[in-house]
Amino acid sequence: MKKRLYVDFHVLQTVPPSCINRDDTGSPKTAMYGGVLRARVSSQAWKHAMRQAFVEESLLDEEDVGKRTKKVANLVRDQILALDSELDADKLAKKALENTGIKSDDKGTKALFFMSTAQAKALAVLAVEGVDDKKQYKDALKAAPSMDMALFGRMVADDPSLKYNAAAQVAHSISTHAVKNEYDYFT
Repeated sequence: MKKRLYVDFHVLQTVPPSCINRDDTGSPKTAMYGGVLRARVSSQAWKHAMRQAFVEESLLDEEDVGKRTKKVANLVRDQILALDSELDADKLAKKALENTGIKSDDKGTKALFFMSTAQAKALAVLAVEGVDDKKQYKDALKAAPSMDMALFGRMVADDPSLKYNAAAQVAHSISTHAVKNEYDYFT
C-alpha cells in the first residue's frame, strides 16, 4: 500500500484596506462565516498571484512555466519557425491545433488555453515532420506539462481528456474579523 504525503499550509496574511478581489458587480467579495459577514478572496485570485510569482521571482526557468493565452497558435508557430524558418509556420500551427481538437480562429481560442513550451515544441515537431495522426498530436499535448500546470492543473472545456488534475488545492481566504462594506460614491 502506497502512503501519500499531504502538506497543509495555513497562512495569515495582512492585507491593507483595499478591494483585492471583486465580484461580477464590482463589489468586494464576502462570505458569511461564523454568523458574521467577512471579506473573502477567491482561490482563483490567489492561484493567479502564485502563477505570476513563479514568473516574476524567477523561481522556474521560462521553459518550465506554461503560458495561458488565447493565441496558442502563436506559441506553436514560434516553435515551428525555430525548427525551419522557410516553412509556412502560421498554416502549420493552425493545422497542428486542428489535429489536437482545439478550436482556434484568427482571434485565437474562445477561452484561455494553458500550454507548456515543451508541448508547443512537440506539436511543432509533428507539424514540421508532416504527421497526420491526430492521436500523436493529442499525446503531445498531454505530455510534458509545465511545473505550474502540474501544480495548478489545466481545464479544457472543449476536450476534457486534455485536462490535468491540480496537485495543489487552494481555498478561498476569509478574514479573521467581521467586515462592513461601505459604499464609496467616488470609487
